[in-house]
Amino acid sequence: MKKTVSNNSPAKLTGEFLEEYNSEESIRRYTKETAGSGISYLLDHDYGDIYLEVLEKYIPQSRKQKGIRLWEFGCGGGMNLLHLVSVMERRGIALDCAYGTDFSETLIEAAKRETKKYLTPEQSKKVRFCVARNENLLEDVTKGLGIDKNVLLGSCDLVFGVNTIRYSHRLMNENECAAEIFNLLTEKGVCVVIDMNSKFPAFRSRVRDRLTKEAKAYYLPSLEEYARPFTSAGFEILKKENFCWIPHSAGARLTAVMKALTPVLSTLAPSRAMRSLVIGRKVVQHRP
Repeated sequence: MKKTVSNNSPAKLTGEFLEEYNSEESIRRYTKETAGSGISYLLDHDYGDIYLEVLEKYIPQSRKQKGIRLWEFGCGGGMNLLHLVSVMERRGIALDCAYGTDFSETLIEAAKRETKKYLTPEQSKKVRFCVARNENLLEDVTKGLGIDKNVLLGSCDLVFGVNTIRYSHRLMNENECAAEIFNLLTEKGVCVVIDMNSKFPAFRSRVRDRLTKEAKAYYLPSLEEYARPFTSAGFEILKKENFCWIPHSAGARLTAVMKALTPVLSTLAPSRAMRSLVIGRKVVQHRP
């Protein structure tokens, strides 16, 4: 079968990725009503538990009293961010504002529609979505939303991304992405990155892509590679592990089966779990 990607240039790869994530299939995959039972379960449990632990354990109480400022990069149709906003309200965790960014204009428009559908008018006032590249978050949002750059710098308490940082590695701008996130965070602010584990043997998309794309277009970093740009940017790594055995696209039956098998699989082969998790905290070195 002929490969569809003819070279590994960042411009070529970006075009390929945009074509994929501007499709109708991507809207169905990354919006709440059609995304599937797997991702819904994970947002309520595995992923949701991580976000809540970070908010409760690592974010200073003074910041929580003022209201948390969130940013999801590579937000897709906004499902993850909107879910967390709803959960925070139910838990009594104050929200100041939340930003969602993605390089796909199609998915950002879908996220705006989802906001009106799933959030209250009062919640919606605090959430804004904008087209922005992971390696250029500050500049793109400054232009897209008309916000002064100095307002965004050092403003966020929690920045997170799911299934997006691998594209920065494929485009070889992961260091720029990590630096942008570092600049967005407040002192002691936290970044959570969740993405596909290169050691998991059975991702259907990876098997398919081997037949149609060049290696760089479907490359998956190791756990160490996911963590490295954040360490280089100055983050203190709080957690680095593989976890999760439930596919995002799983139906109700598969979700139930994999939920039941998770304790066994995590005991027998933890390094083979589906996802890689890196949690980093911004550390500022103050001059004496």
